[in-house]
Order: sequence, then structure tokens, then C-alpha cells
Amino acid sequence: MSKRTAIFALAAVAIMLPALSSANGLNLNGLGTRAQAMGGAYVSLADDFSAVFWNPAGAAGFRRTTFGFCALDLIPTATYKLTSLIPEVPTVDAKTKTSHYLGFLAGYYKPISSKVVLGLGIGTPSGLGTMWDGADFANLTSGTTYDWSSKIGVLSFSPLVAVKLSDIISVGATVNFNYGMFSRKMPVFAIVLEGLGQYEENMNGWGIGATFGVLVTPSEKLGFGLTVRTPSTVALNGTASMPDLSYLELPGSSELERKITWPLWIAGGVSFRPIPRLLLSADAHWTQWSRLDRFTTDYQDSFWVTLMEDAGMDEEFLGWKDTLQLRFGAEYALNPSTVLRAGYYNDPAPGPYSPLNVFLPSHTFNVLTLGAGKSIGGLQLDFGLEYMMGKKRGPGDHFIWDYGTYGMKIVVPSVSVSYKF
Repeated sequence: MSKRTAIFALAAVAIMLPALSSANGLNLNGLGTRAQAMGGAYVSLADDFSAVFWNPAGAAGFRRTTFGFCALDLIPTATYKLTSLIPEVPTVDAKTKTSHYLGFLAGYYKPISSKVVLGLGIGTPSGLGTMWDGADFANLTSGTTYDWSSKIGVLSFSPLVAVKLSDIISVGATVNFNYGMFSRKMPVFAIVLEGLGQYEENMNGWGIGATFGVLVTPSEKLGFGLTVRTPSTVALNGTASMPDLSYLELPGSSELERKITWPLWIAGGVSFRPIPRLLLSADAHWTQWSRLDRFTTDYQDSFWVTLMEDAGMDEEFLGWKDTLQLRFGAEYALNPSTVLRAGYYNDPAPGPYSPLNVFLPSHTFNVLTLGAGKSIGGLQLDFGLEYMMGKKRGPGDHFIWDYGTYGMKIVVPSVSVSYKF
């Protein structure tokens, strides 16, 4: 293999780094418009239909049947700039196409006694993706335009029970049945697979986990919350294909299996109302991303097993670390039916700059949030906007060529409607 080809291959693998980006590693940073607009500092509140996500203990305070629905649109913009230090390697200046990745949360709660509330939540706690214009990378693929895209998502079904132990303490729990989906398209750049064109995989599968919450409200002005979401391993099954193998009279596809673990999440928060119109909140969210050390893929076709082992595509190293998010929110009532909200949080990158991998990005985000709410009798309308500013990531300094600079920004508008019967 020529030096030029080897460099192209390695540089092109690096380009796929931001191909699948989601805040806080694999997770979205929250569901529910009121919570979103307050920077996700909501564990000590959780007093609307999004309690199933933030703290199931919050549902214990519902005295009326409640239904709510939130819809959000994640609009990511990723950039990649490659400035070569070697004449044989071309310069790349790429930007993703505008894409919309919809998420939602629906929650239904019914008090069955003065102290017990049952509920059900259905939503998307994880999901995003990115779609590149393959023409931007044609110089790296001998002038051929390939598909460069990926998408990941989880749909959770969460039955809930919440109990009010006293006027001060409430507890709650959910069982989370998680349906995971993963797909990606990319050209083949592994050295032993050079010239085999497009690679594509589509997978889905199930996993199970649980969420436990405690809410303590010693007074109307002060609240404390704690939420623990257990790890959930989703066993994915699907098909991988490289159509060009068929031209060589070799198997052009293979069944495959991969397990991805959504890790332990522990969040604590405090809320305080210094004056009747103003509500302040602060949270700390810890995620055990160190459990995602690597992804291993089991190809079922015997030829593919040998091929992918030789190519090093059967195992992808992440090297992620645990992260701690700090979140802050505020809500101010203009009048009894209208409120304004704002928030901020920092979302540290779970992964290192290097080694690079084709699965997941690793950006640190600074996030600003805004929103407003309007109540009309039992009807509540909420609007929110989240702007996630990703810190640019540069190449490893021990390589002789420049892997390039990666950028990421995400805009997330959302709207919620809920009703208390």
C-alpha cells in the first residue's frame, strides 16, 4: 500500500468522529420543556409530567389525573477542517447538512389514593445523528461520493409508581424497557479492506433498567431531590453490508450483534424560592461513562469474522471517563399564569481527543437555555430553546499529519402541552 493511501485511510477514519453526536455521550440532556428551559436543574422539582424522566418521586404530589406531551427537535451542525502537513493529503473543509432529529416524551399519571400515584412514560432519552455531504470528502475517496451518516436512538417505556411517605418525603420508581436503534453508513477505509466501497449497518434491540427517586420538601421554599438510573445494556442485532464484495463472489452482507450499555446516572438537586415570584434550582449530574471502554461487534458470517478481525473493525476503543454536569435554572412569574425561565449547564466531554473512533464524538458543551410558560385553567403550555456550544477539538500532537479540527453546535427548540383533569 502506498504512503498516500495509508494516510488517506487514517485521516478519513478520523473524519467520522463527529458523525454521531449526542450531548452527554449517548444521552440527550433532558426531556420536558419546563425542565429544559431551566437548564435541566430539575431533580428537586419534578412536579410536572416529565417526572418520569427527572425524578419519579415528584409524581407522588399529583392530586389530579395528569397527561402531558413534549416534542423537541435536535438540529446539529458539525464541522471538520483538515489542513494537511503532507502534500499528498488534500485539504478538507466540511459541514454537515441541516438535519432534524425529533424526540418526545409523553406522561400519564393517575392518583389511586391520597398517597399513591401510578403512571406511564414513553419517550426518547437518547438519540441524535449527523449527515455529511459525501462530496466534501471526494478528494479522500478517489473522487467517489459516498454516504456518510449515522443515527442512534432509544425509545423507553416506563411504568411508574410514586408514594408520598409523609408531608415532607416522597419516593418513586420506574422500570425502563428500552428499545435501541443504531445505523451508520461510511466508506471502507481499513487498510486490508481498501477499495471495497460503501459499508452500511442497521441494528435494533431491547434492554431493561430502572429509575429510583427521592424528593424531600421541608418547606414551600426549599426542596431536595435525588435520582438514580441504573445501567441498561441494549443487545442490538442487525445486518452489515458491503455490496462490492458481491462483485468478487464473496458474501456481501452478514448478520451482526453488538451490546451497548447506557451507564449508571446519579443526579442530585436543590431548589429554593427566595421570594414568591422567583424559583431557583441547581443540580449535579454524574454519569459513569467509564463503563463504555469499547464496542465489540460479533459478525455471524465466517468470512466476515476473519475479514473484520484482520481489518480491526470488530472492536472499537472509546476510553471514556466519568463526567459531572453542573446545572442551574431560574423561573420568574410575571403574573399567576405566565412565567419566564432561563438556565445554564456545562456538559464535559466523556472521551479523550485521542484515540479517534468512528462511533462517537467527544465535545464539551456550554449550554444556554430560555423559555416561557402559560397556564389556562388546567391547561399548561410551555416553550423552550436550548443552544449547545461545543468546544472545538483538535488533533493529537503525536501524529505526523494533522487529523483536523472538529466543531459541533446543536439547537434544540421544544414545546410541551399538559392538562390536569
